[in-house]
Amino acid sequence: MRVAQVGTGRIGELHAAVLAAQPAVDELVLADLDRHRAERVASMVGATVASVEEAIDAADALVITTGTNAHPALIRTGLARAIPIFCEKPLALDLAESARLAEEIDVAGSPFQLGFQRRFDAAYQEAQRLVASGEIGRLYQIRLTANDHAPPPEAYIPTSGGLFRDSSIHDFDSIRFVTGDEVDAIYVEGGVIGFEMFGRYDDIDTVVATMRMRGGTLVSLAGGRHNPRGYDIRMELVGSTDVVAAGLGPATPIRPLDGEGFTMRAGWESFLDRFAAAYRAELTAFVDVATGVAPSACTARDGLEAMRIAEAATRSLVERRPVLLEEIE
Repeated sequence: MRVAQVGTGRIGELHAAVLAAQPAVDELVLADLDRHRAERVASMVGATVASVEEAIDAADALVITTGTNAHPALIRTGLARAIPIFCEKPLALDLAESARLAEEIDVAGSPFQLGFQRRFDAAYQEAQRLVASGEIGRLYQIRLTANDHAPPPEAYIPTSGGLFRDSSIHDFDSIRFVTGDEVDAIYVEGGVIGFEMFGRYDDIDTVVATMRMRGGTLVSLAGGRHNPRGYDIRMELVGSTDVVAAGLGPATPIRPLDGEGFTMRAGWESFLDRFAAAYRAELTAFVDVATGVAPSACTARDGLEAMRIAEAATRSLVERRPVLLEEIE
């Protein structure tokens, strides 16, 4: 199978290494507007380099790891070629375009996988199993922590889509994945507390959100753009028969004040090391999707639903009120 990958930034470099190691991938062709960057990554993984058009025209499958603003056009190019597509999250920068793309992908019928890597993390998968099997009992609440180690460069902010679409959208997808349920309502408080640059683009750097699932489970999310000790992504589930956590361990970037008896090591630096294994599993799963071995574990419709929650979160922040998901068409 000949795979075209468009985009060779931080996540693109990781994906290229995973794809190049897949037995089913005979040839990996990389494309990037920065050709020198593509050539550097290609030399590392044993791939070749071509223009975007040349790479896709001769591809059996397409992997999209560009900035979000380029996702819609590249997805449509892949659909026109009727080839399997993997695209990093989100589908697009706004809800309306995400809805159009989800419909076009459904109509085209081409295999499609969206890049929500937490679905492939072993701890999140075990949490999903515990809920689905009933082993955790009645699920009372979920507590989410989501803090970057350091904020992104200022140039990234105006094209990111904002905190909810760029970062929190992972949390919104993960609660759908783990619970098998949908968000019924959300209320958000947020602000610019640590870094004034976010305010220049009508964005925020700190958020606290509460959600109610249709089944009654209550969810809290505390997130932001800075944790001085490292990258902190956790999910804690409180049920009637068990309490479990994903992302809690020696590399969790916190300093326990009652930590006698255990030792913390250096915290995760970024999503690349915290979820390295999940990213590998995600791309391996896409190869199975592209070769017809397995169905997609993360569809365009999953991306659309996560974007609807992000839209509701934005409306709640602006209007300072709880927002029902049924309000978001």
